[in-house]
Amino acid sequence: MTTLGYKRMAGTSAVFLREDYSGASPVERDGMVWQAEELHLNELPATLKPLEPMANVLALEGLEDYDPATHGDLRPVTSIGKRFVYLAPIRGWVQLDDAAV
Repeated sequence: MTTLGYKRMAGTSAVFLREDYSGASPVERDGMVWQAEELHLNELPATLKPLEPMANVLALEGLEDYDPATHGDLRPVTSIGKRFVYLAPIRGWVQLDDAAV
């Protein structure tokens, strides 16, 4: 597990991107930095459920209206080329380490 922090994506209530992401991204520049433990990444289920890619992080949050996420759902986000896992304890999506899974 990484010791890097995570920043919340601007315009979302619960989507977190690793602070070392080098591409263009709409993270909250002056916002808090969250640690993996605070985001409950240590509570990943043994098996993740790969699902269809989403276009962007805002689409992840839009799922709540028509396809609610469950703990361990794994979705690629094509606009930034990263995968996000849904964690029920925070009711949010967190970028998954490329080495994980």
